[in-house]
Amino acid sequence: MSVPSASADSPLPDGTPDPGGSGESAARPTSGGLHGLPPELTSRVPQLLEAMRSVGTGLELHTTLDRICETAAELADARYAAIGVVSEDGKGLSEFVYHGIDEHTAERIGRLPDGHKGLLGALIHQPRTLRLADLSADPRSCGFPAHHPPMRSFLGVPIRVQGEIFGNLYLTEKRDGAEFNDYDVQMVRVLATEAGIAIGNARLYEAAKQRERWIDGSVAVTTALLAGSDAEEALAVVAEQARHLADSAAGIVLLPDDEGGMEIVAVSSEGPAGALGMVIPPENRIVEQLLEGEAVFMDDAATDPRPVTDLARHYGPVMMLPLHSDGRVLGTLVTPRARGARPFSEAERTLAAQFASQAALALMMAEAQRDRERLAVYEDRDRIARDLHDLVIQRLFATGMMLESAQRRSVVPEVQDGVGKAVDELDVTIQEIRTAIFALQQGPAEAPSGLRTRVLREINMAAVPLGFKPTHHFVGPVDTVVGELAGKNLIAALREALSNAFRHAHAARIDVVVDATVSLPDGQRGVRLTVADDGVGIAEGGRRSGLKNLKRRAESLGGDSWYGPGIGEDGGGTTVVWQAPY
Repeated sequence: MSVPSASADSPLPDGTPDPGGSGESAARPTSGGLHGLPPELTSRVPQLLEAMRSVGTGLELHTTLDRICETAAELADARYAAIGVVSEDGKGLSEFVYHGIDEHTAERIGRLPDGHKGLLGALIHQPRTLRLADLSADPRSCGFPAHHPPMRSFLGVPIRVQGEIFGNLYLTEKRDGAEFNDYDVQMVRVLATEAGIAIGNARLYEAAKQRERWIDGSVAVTTALLAGSDAEEALAVVAEQARHLADSAAGIVLLPDDEGGMEIVAVSSEGPAGALGMVIPPENRIVEQLLEGEAVFMDDAATDPRPVTDLARHYGPVMMLPLHSDGRVLGTLVTPRARGARPFSEAERTLAAQFASQAALALMMAEAQRDRERLAVYEDRDRIARDLHDLVIQRLFATGMMLESAQRRSVVPEVQDGVGKAVDELDVTIQEIRTAIFALQQGPAEAPSGLRTRVLREINMAAVPLGFKPTHHFVGPVDTVVGELAGKNLIAALREALSNAFRHAHAARIDVVVDATVSLPDGQRGVRLTVADDGVGIAEGGRRSGLKNLKRRAESLGGDSWYGPGIGEDGGGTTVVWQAPY
């Protein structure tokens, strides 16, 4: 049946006007067909039923869309078929699934339609059946890009899911060279209705799977935070899980700093974590919003007028979600996608916000747990300090007085000299114990600013659980040349290395060297921290999380970290090296 073009809207088989203005009235039902249907339509009912069965198979959304395109093309005998999924704002297409164009041709054509103009845009704003004998002759057509195959006949049918417009099904280029007739329209409309049901089921299934993934991610974060992991490792888990769940290019965690800004403390991305340690100043408009607990969403960070950092130009859609719990903002979770990637949907934003709230609650619980452990340590340190002062020093002092008395009574010069040296050693020991007592009684807020003094403080604090004091050596003007950022990270690396030595090495000797005269491989001047012990070394298959933290921290500054044999017999133990430019 040939359907000539017409200038006015023509009724389609079900009586709905044809907005394309290219169809005549359908042939009236004749006798002899199924329930009075025309014979041509009756003969195609088995094909329609098979098409409906095929469309309803499976639950994965993208596979379902592919199947609908293929089935619709077969049903209407069209060369090409496509589905344009309308974006959430209703202004364009968020996805375009096609059938009939091979990959090579698609690559030559380039960018997929966005639905902002042309016939596809018209169908978005007027979701009605559109049938054209020659789509290039329609005044709304904007033509084809280079390398696009020729297309003349056109049929567009809206797909509704639970009464809402999901998108449009497009068919072009009927194989016999004719136009799409009324029966094609009727069959495709029925298929579009079935497609709406199948898409609705697929979306529900996908939403359920998506919620399940986010819940599993929240459980993983909570488990990691409450399993006794250190704070850096826990925040790295939050960043990694958020990146995976949000299908983003990176996962970033920011925490408030002492100056009122926000510092990037954890990064998960394919490339090196160059942003680690970067501080966003408090005068940045977005920082104020984040610290007030407001979520910030960007469709394109590269062009957004609210710049966060210079890194923003590398990203497209971004979610910035506050980690707040019980009215307190602990930090911010950032999940940026690559430039040109699809924006985050409302469902993704909601799930990500719930994940951020759960992560914040887990952070608070982990912080409370660490506070309890820290309080127990402080109480133990106070007890040790009292015992050292009240018992050990007093006994050493009394022993010294006894030796001095014996020295005076002795008439043998060799004995006098030996006793005198012993008394001097006791005096030095008493001074060292008093220094240790001072370190034990110092709170974390009382840390001095000089790098040399901060290193000594970490060594003295580590001496208590170790049972001995690590030796130390400084090379170069440590306090004057090493900047604050490099110094802060060096102290964190020293704390990590000493903690690993205490927990795993079972060492009897530890040597700490801070060298500010190092020349790095790229020619920059840098500072190198070396922590060597004579312990048991690193076991095969043992945990490497601490060493990974050290390497990640060094690389974020443009440095490096590695380990090797220790200072024990035959290279026993471990030597950890950490270096960065200052």
